[in-house]
Amino acid sequence: MSIISPALKGFMKLRQSAIDNFVLNPIDTQQQVFNDLISSAQYTEYGKQYGFENFNGISDFKNNVPINDYDSLKPYIQRILEGEQNILWPSQITWFAKSSGTTSDKSKFIPISKESLDDNHYKAGKDTLALYLKQFPQSDVMNGKCLVIGGSHQINQLNTESFYGDLSAVIMQNMPLAGQLVRTPELSIALMDEWEQKIEMMAHTTIHENVTYIAGVPTWTIVLIKRLFEIASTKNLHDIWPNLELYLHGGVSFKPYREQFKQFFPKQSIHYQESYNASEGFFAAQDELDNEGLLLFLNHGIFYEFMPMEEYGKEDARTLSLKEVELNKNYALIITTNCGLWRYAVGDTIQFTSLNPYRIKVSGRLKHFINAFGEEVIIDNADYAIAKACKETGAVVNDYSAAPVYMTGSENGAHEWIIEFEHLPVPLQTFVEIMDKALQQVNSDYEAKRHKNIALRMPIVHTMPHDGFKQWLKDKGKLGGQHKVPRLSNDRTYLEEMLPYTKKA
Repeated sequence: MSIISPALKGFMKLRQSAIDNFVLNPIDTQQQVFNDLISSAQYTEYGKQYGFENFNGISDFKNNVPINDYDSLKPYIQRILEGEQNILWPSQITWFAKSSGTTSDKSKFIPISKESLDDNHYKAGKDTLALYLKQFPQSDVMNGKCLVIGGSHQINQLNTESFYGDLSAVIMQNMPLAGQLVRTPELSIALMDEWEQKIEMMAHTTIHENVTYIAGVPTWTIVLIKRLFEIASTKNLHDIWPNLELYLHGGVSFKPYREQFKQFFPKQSIHYQESYNASEGFFAAQDELDNEGLLLFLNHGIFYEFMPMEEYGKEDARTLSLKEVELNKNYALIITTNCGLWRYAVGDTIQFTSLNPYRIKVSGRLKHFINAFGEEVIIDNADYAIAKACKETGAVVNDYSAAPVYMTGSENGAHEWIIEFEHLPVPLQTFVEIMDKALQQVNSDYEAKRHKNIALRMPIVHTMPHDGFKQWLKDKGKLGGQHKVPRLSNDRTYLEEMLPYTKKA
């Protein structure tokens, strides 16, 4: 048993009480978070520019401060990168989470304050485990180590006092000693830049550890597990880590990967817990593992607004407060944070699955969808269709991407997919037909366009050779870390780049 595990368990009980408090008082909690943010930043350059000290409430904030994206805040962030302080947030900022995303080759540098680390990322990480322990109070998850599959970091050359890296790397680099003691691998390996060498080092150094839980994006977790299987000559992860009981996942939907993970644990003695953690903040985590909704973290230094999708793109877009939202409607997530992101559009769309308590699920990306013909297909729809086709056929999908085929004079449109299968025990056409029907079941607009092939014909599907998407990411300089394959695109840019890889044996 770990020496510090009893202390950690006691601390987790305190965190459970704090969680219960914001669940019981959601509106008051968010009001207090808002007040603290405005009060803290009123004398920053941004606060002075928009008159924070004169605000009498949230309505003044909404009426005077514009909704931002990265480009609109970039001039302020660039100055902080170059060493200026008290621009967006009052405390000194020397760390930045670098995110390339999947919509642009340009890097984004999200400022990370001490407050955002302590009151958001670290607190939310502890609360995620507290939610798990509340469901499984007899768990021994705290008696071993967490295998963290993170990114890398480099020194920002613009200013010798400033550093940047993947969010996970920034978190690990600044983690208190107590946190370092319960994670693996050692920091020098966890922060390696060369991803393939890093996987090899991680496999060899963690295989002898007492790993009780894993945290990482599914795609790269699978790569590591397969290498571990090769080293240990097994197909059961519990042969390597007999006390492993929890996989914390996020970053992409777990639906397409669930069947593959089942094969890693033949006895199915593993729990899966989803979290919603982005470079801009740690927003939510599952509080009930049999419920797809994620409990929204309301007392973690973030004030939330929710933009109805019909408002997206309008100059003076309307946003809703927590008490105004409805179930099962798509909202663009707008955040104000304790690192100086003011009314910032994260780029994700969410839906509320419960209003008591407030639970959400990520339904897609503002720029990741297909709507070339009015079909409005979002990532949540595509993940469902892939998962259903896998379940009915026994197929296992590693990754996928899709884009429209535009109408021509002689042919109607279609969706063109590239799918990398780990296992496909049926003819490809059988899988495609089930996937197409599932997509029609979950999206009535797609169903209408597919009716009698009026606007959309049957999907066109190419199979990607094993590790083809990995090679594409590598060639783009995006292998590893939090980089992901773009699932849906409303134009053909990514698809055209990927198609040559489908022809490589």
